[in-house]
Amino acid sequence: MARAFGIINSSANYVHVEGLQTYRPIGAFAFAGRYRVIDFPISNMSNSAIDRILVYVRENPRSLTEHIRSAGSYNINSKRGHIQVLFAEANSSSDIYNTDIAAFMENLSIIERLPFPYVVIAPSYMVYAQNYKALLEQHIESGADISLLYQRVTDAKDNMYLNCDYLTLNRQKGVESIERNRGTAKERNIFMDTYVMRRELFIELVRKALSISSVYTLANIVNHQCADLDVRAIPHRGYFAPINSFKTYYDANMELLDIDRANELFDENWPIYTVTSDSCPTHYFEGASVKNSMVSNGCIVKGTIENSIIGRGVRIEEGAVVRNSIIQAHSVIGKGIHVDYEVIDKWAEIKHVDEIIGTPEKPGYVKREDII
Repeated sequence: MARAFGIINSSANYVHVEGLQTYRPIGAFAFAGRYRVIDFPISNMSNSAIDRILVYVRENPRSLTEHIRSAGSYNINSKRGHIQVLFAEANSSSDIYNTDIAAFMENLSIIERLPFPYVVIAPSYMVYAQNYKALLEQHIESGADISLLYQRVTDAKDNMYLNCDYLTLNRQKGVESIERNRGTAKERNIFMDTYVMRRELFIELVRKALSISSVYTLANIVNHQCADLDVRAIPHRGYFAPINSFKTYYDANMELLDIDRANELFDENWPIYTVTSDSCPTHYFEGASVKNSMVSNGCIVKGTIENSIIGRGVRIEEGAVVRNSIIQAHSVIGKGIHVDYEVIDKWAEIKHVDEIIGTPEKPGYVKREDII
């Protein structure tokens, strides 16, 4: 058991994914076919021996709570460990007040009772693999007040990193400021919204943030304290994808069809856990064709799939062609229909049109349970 408890923060009020987020929080988004986005931070914590985890949810909590209902699915000891879902019940009609600080404050009594000296805080809307135990050890050895995880990128103007925060560092990797990336420079130290600090300091910062401003976030108060506290940055290497828009969701999924990129994220020595399904293997009928795609279990495939990600229980009927698309669980692509550059949400049926086609720059979206 680690000396820290974990917080998975999904209360960033500046992050919104059009369409998909109408039905569930980003942590509950399907990812790479069989996973959810939140599986990655929970698995990172489980693999790092952090088995007391608080998951914050801003809205639409049902799908997320159903998915993480059992800590055992994440290899967390059921006697010692626990995953607890928390959300701010007093959500304001004005979104600027629905901050992570407000959510933490509403549940501060729970945090105050936890018997751990440190806290690791990770986002529910970023996908990466990270050993938090090693991160915690590095933080303790450094003597820093706060450690922040970041990734150095040379394409910060790319859509993937817009509206993320970035760190300004001195030569000793001390953090001078946390600012929003507006795409004005190619190289940035993209902040991965991941913090390590003592529990008492975290509680102090939450209280101080509210005393300064009702709309302060955790990043705001840490930025405010950079001159007074020893805030240091620790680099991350490997796969990293922020899910902060519809396009970044699509791109992050599709780039995993590159085996080299997928191998950066999935390591047999660092398993990514998820809630398993007992459905049968996918059935490929005579005449089916599948190329460079991820196909989950329980599917019926009679048509053609190319460069696509297919969720559990999907039906691709005879003569259908699916390319460059993400088809989520239990959807149906009817006979002879051509789908290209689309995200088809769960339980949707495409059966009354000849084709539904987006573009690489602007993939299309079909809503959950729609019949087209």
